Amino acid sequence: MIPVRAYAAQDARSPLAPFQFERREPGPNDVQLEILYCGVCHSDLHQARDEWGGALFPMVPGHEIVGRVVRVGDKVTKFKAGDMAGVGCMVDSCRTCASCKEGLEQYCEVGNIQTYNAKAKDGKTLNQGGYSEAIVVDEAFVLRIPENLDPAAAAPLLCAGITTYSPLHHWKVGKGQRVGVVGLGGLGHMGVKLAKAMGANVTVISHTDRKKQDALRLGADAVIVSANKDELAAHAGTFDFILDTVSAQHDINAYLRLLRRDGHLVLVGAPEKPLEVRPFSLIPMRKSFSGSMIGGIQETQEMLDFCGKHGIVSDIELISIQQVNDAYERLVKGDVKYRFVIDLASLRK
Repeated sequence: MIPVRAYAAQDARSPLAPFQFERREPGPNDVQLEILYCGVCHSDLHQARDEWGGALFPMVPGHEIVGRVVRVGDKVTKFKAGDMAGVGCMVDSCRTCASCKEGLEQYCEVGNIQTYNAKAKDGKTLNQGGYSEAIVVDEAFVLRIPENLDPAAAAPLLCAGITTYSPLHHWKVGKGQRVGVVGLGGLGHMGVKLAKAMGANVTVISHTDRKKQDALRLGADAVIVSANKDELAAHAGTFDFILDTVSAQHDINAYLRLLRRDGHLVLVGAPEKPLEVRPFSLIPMRKSFSGSMIGGIQETQEMLDFCGKHGIVSDIELISIQQVNDAYERLVKGDVKYRFVIDLASLRK
């Protein structure tokens, strides 16, 4: 077994604190990474504080992992020692259901195996995440990080990047389309960059104009202030696709009214309470309201390669592991532009 230093939550009320546990030795198909960087996703906070229920403790969060390969099993063909690689939200799946066979492991009908706050296939071992110095994962769930990308800023691509890329890709967003991105946070700012690189005309839809200059800097063509009802009304029926990244309660019907005939609104944010959808927000112009998760491994690699080609990374604030509890408090307040990333060198000091 491999002894590993980490930061963990011992229960839902305790701050993250130093913790030591053991990883398995690499098997024939495994890749061992020295973790260099790990992004801080809002879902880390939700799960460490058991806000979604069913949390497994002790918990080492983190599923936006970038590191250097240090060992590989003798059957591994895709990676070698020294390679830069990543691990996202999943470390396994059943691999035999219809979804897995189509490369859609995120929708595994048995249930994909999450990087942390989950049990491994043996049903006993508690998976631990990337707020740690090393991880061992089957090569089928390890991803290549393009060499031209800053590895720290690439880490959030493993969740925030693929969460926004997957719906844009699935609904074939491209040149000539008008795309709206609701919310400019960790997800929203990636949605802007990716949709723009796909050739779309991109508008950020934000509650206030506070982030207008940032939205334009990130590549948006325009900004709509949703609190201004007249401004919203002026854009009714003009969008082909809207990506809604907001996790707070909001009036979804106000955004559905912005869609053209046959337009799509896709939700990737996860509000705590149900959203009320009025039937006539959808019926008259054959509009669609859908949801989307992360992508499968093949699509995630495609997203990383796309980001490598276009030089896309997340806007980040690099922190030490000792700052993670303060980062959680700032995350609750929305005080980050636009993703915290932990430098795991700080764990080794």
